[in-house]
Amino acid sequence: MESRNAIVHENEIDWIELAHGARIGFKRKLLGQATGAEKLGCSLFEVAPGKRAWPFHYHFANEEALYILEGSGILRIGSEEIAVRAGHFMTFRSGAENAHQLINTASVPLRYLCFSTMIGPEVCGYPDSGKLGIIAGRAPAGSGRVSAMRKCFKEASEVDYYEGEG
Repeated sequence: MESRNAIVHENEIDWIELAHGARIGFKRKLLGQATGAEKLGCSLFEVAPGKRAWPFHYHFANEEALYILEGSGILRIGSEEIAVRAGHFMTFRSGAENAHQLINTASVPLRYLCFSTMIGPEVCGYPDSGKLGIIAGRAPAGSGRVSAMRKCFKEASEVDYYEGEG
């Protein structure tokens, strides 16, 4: 749905579905994007039992917040694992010490709202896999893609700033 109204109903927005391997899988509605928001993101997520929406990650620029509407799960944040359920609200500041991931450990879908600042371009770290991701731009609503450009690199592939510059 391509809308620039400041108000939409969730029923007016199509689900975007993504799955990868046995652990990653979700449905998402891009609420903020559907209203034309530029500096504030908001998505409705539904995650099936045993799944998670994203790998364990942190942001260098953006902050995120989650509010659980239905279900329960385990929040990985830093080196901790915390049980969370409907009614819990949590925030994640930028930085490696705030790496986070929400896992649906229940037998029913986990539904939550995810809010984020929309500072771009963004760099994300993925501690479990030793990657860095560069994310820039935002695709049109309903395209199924979160960003217009996403590149991931292994941290170990680092080169000197002046390499190849003569």
